[in-house]
Amino acid sequence: MSNTHLNINIYSDKISTGNAAGEAIENCILKLQATQSMVRIIFAAAPSQDSMFSYLTKSERIDWNKITAFNMDEYIGLESGSEALFSSYLERNLFSRVTITHKNLINPEHNISEELINYSKLLLEAPIDIVCLGIGENGHIAFNDPPVADFNDPETMKVVLLDEKCRVQQVNDGCFETINDVPKQAVTLTIPPLFKANYLFCVVLGVNKSEAVKNTITGPVSTLCPASILTTHVNCKFYFDTAAYSKI
Repeated sequence: MSNTHLNINIYSDKISTGNAAGEAIENCILKLQATQSMVRIIFAAAPSQDSMFSYLTKSERIDWNKITAFNMDEYIGLESGSEALFSSYLERNLFSRVTITHKNLINPEHNISEELINYSKLLLEAPIDIVCLGIGENGHIAFNDPPVADFNDPETMKVVLLDEKCRVQQVNDGCFETINDVPKQAVTLTIPPLFKANYLFCVVLGVNKSEAVKNTITGPVSTLCPASILTTHVNCKFYFDTAAYSKI
């Protein structure tokens, strides 16, 4: 299914949505690996990515030794090894299930200023080929919430305060028991390094995301809904379940 010039794909449930996105990402990786020694991918860490990751980890065609992985954001203030850390999520749902050796995870326990500099250098060493991302209930991409989102951000990464709707989402997603458990600060890649990637695959699930999806697809391109910038990318593919797409 398509909507004007956008590459929009809609499926009945989260499994079929994730499988379709996973297959498209797999094919993109294979195409790139045919001509490149390394494919550089930025991964989101969220329940919306579960079924897509499940597909990728079952792939027998991807050469994970030829992938350099990054994550796009991380909480500040959680205990080392906390299951709620995005690095823990990626280890649990992706990295531990494949033979990947080149992975770069944001470490909020390092001196934050130094971590921003060093991680930004790793990101900028070469072009990013693929970004696998979602959309937040407030329309954010990574942790670029509306109050801090900047389409022309001069920084590659920054420390942000999370807005309340973003923090409530983390409870809705089952990542934390109460909003008081959700950190108030995080490190995030800014919008420009995400947008500059050659291929974007955006997976969004559930009725809680339907308003954000509507604003992304039908609204103006504005930092009031940061994900709206995705509609201007020439190679962004959207994967929605019917619940997420229900308000369009």
